[in-house]
Amino acid sequence: MPPVSDEEFSALMAPLGPFEPAPRLAAAVSGGADSLSLALLAARWARAQGGNLLALVVDHRLRPESGREAAETAARLAAHHIPARTLELMGLIRGPGLAERARTARYSALLDACRDQGILHLLLGHHAADQAETVIMRALSASGPAGLAGMSGIVETTFVRLLRPLLTIPPVRLRETLIAAGVPWAEDPSNTDRAALRPRLRALRADRHGEGPATAGLVAAAAGAAQRRAEHERETAALLARVTLRPEGFALLDRPHFSADLLGALVQAVSGAEFPPDTKSIAALASAPRPATLGGARLMAGGRMGGMLIVRETAAMQPPVPARPDTIWDRRFRLGQHARLPADAMLGALGDDAARMRRRSDLPAVVLRTLPAVRQGGQLIAVPHLDYPDAAIRTVVPVLFAPARPVATAPFFAA
Repeated sequence: MPPVSDEEFSALMAPLGPFEPAPRLAAAVSGGADSLSLALLAARWARAQGGNLLALVVDHRLRPESGREAAETAARLAAHHIPARTLELMGLIRGPGLAERARTARYSALLDACRDQGILHLLLGHHAADQAETVIMRALSASGPAGLAGMSGIVETTFVRLLRPLLTIPPVRLRETLIAAGVPWAEDPSNTDRAALRPRLRALRADRHGEGPATAGLVAAAAGAAQRRAEHERETAALLARVTLRPEGFALLDRPHFSADLLGALVQAVSGAEFPPDTKSIAALASAPRPATLGGARLMAGGRMGGMLIVRETAAMQPPVPARPDTIWDRRFRLGQHARLPADAMLGALGDDAARMRRRSDLPAVVLRTLPAVRQGGQLIAVPHLDYPDAAIRTVVPVLFAPARPVATAPFFAA
């Protein structure tokens, strides 16, 4: 099959815009054929627009040779005038859930690197075979219609847009692209490790080149499902515009009935989760609203506020973390970049200290307990949403919190 041309890649990038003049891109590069091919194509595309590409090479440090392989990948990129930065992941060990733990650590490192460099667009090398396997995995897990759309071409995160331009391209064409450019690549042994589900599916599909009719059919089905998902998301966005979403991190619904899509989006936003709860649980609760705990959030009567509340589940909140500038706590709130707090200050939930804050707010106690608060030596020193402490002290302990956007969702909570 023919390699991917620059003209074809440009057409693949077009629907992923808009891009700024002279766009700055990053690409996640493992050293395998897929990501190396992406880097070559994306670098040429960026240069044609007057911009540039930075390759981010992740070293998981799970194998003794991983450091050498990362250096070889950087050298191959440098030969084509593509700058590279190696990101070493510390602390990963083999054991249960390794694939998911490695994925989480990888994306965290990639997003942090893009933010540090001021790069808005991170390109990922997922291709048609990856998309086909994702659809199968979602079907096996009884995913709903949204899940059967597979991976999205665009995912918005707090600072970076994740872009997958190659979802319709068979992997054999990416290898042909490297062969045409005279670029060697490495084969990651984890791609054939049948301890993980994806490699097992890859072996069962028996379509190594990703050009068979089954792969094409699954990719086409995902595209159709993605179109329907986009329509549902537009409808849900219109409904969200009529819901009260509070910067303290909770939602107020003033209607007795609402759709499963709306409820799922609200639970995802309030909990800070990467994905909404499973379709069956959401559908059952939407059809018969009642007090319940689901996906890290609580649905409950609004009391004097009226309607129904969706609030963060206290038991599911993240433990306190060091209160450093730009720190994210509970995947929902961000400490301001210019915050100047004591070195030993911790950022966590208001919790039991909510009782002493009652005179400062008429919010329900269940909401107060979930507010972000700063403590030093166990003593409460700041609750930004309640304007605590008073203005005279606030210059020493700045109130510089802005809610962080949950991954893969819209920025529901205003700063």
